[in-house]
Amino acid sequence: MARPDKAAAVAELTEKFRGSSAVVLTEYRGLSVSQLKELRTALRGNATYAVVKNTLSAIAAREAGVEGLDVQLKGPSAIAFVDGDAVAVAKGLRDFAKAHPQLVVKGGVMDGRPLTADEITKLADLESREVLLAKAAGAMKAKLYQAAYLFTASTAQAVRTIDALREKRATEESAA
Repeated sequence: MARPDKAAAVAELTEKFRGSSAVVLTEYRGLSVSQLKELRTALRGNATYAVVKNTLSAIAAREAGVEGLDVQLKGPSAIAFVDGDAVAVAKGLRDFAKAHPQLVVKGGVMDGRPLTADEITKLADLESREVLLAKAAGAMKAKLYQAAYLFTASTAQAVRTIDALREKRATEESAA
């Protein structure tokens, strides 16, 4: 029979798996406690970072319906449970790993689809959600200005033609 503390840990991990939009699995071997605290601080707001037991994590992932982590749950593991912007978390992990090469991204799961470490690196190379939304808004605004110019161009051209005819007529009348 399972011990109550392990059952509680599995239940807590299961809820974290269910409540997360993405999960990133890392190996933290060689990092100090202060470095792990620094990483947690860097990810705060978008993810929670927890050192986990592989067996309990595998059971919790299976109970939550998350597949693809069993193979990666080897060695000392920690999981970033993403509840915010997955791109920001991937960037945070990538940047921290550049400064601290002991941190190794093993893989993860996003929207029920397993991700490799390379795919998480590609995710980190994306621009943030806010930047992408700003670029889309700028593109839409440019198209609206272009459409407004197109609709007003014919009217403006007609006005210029009428003014040119008036000037020509005034010139002809004054010459006559």
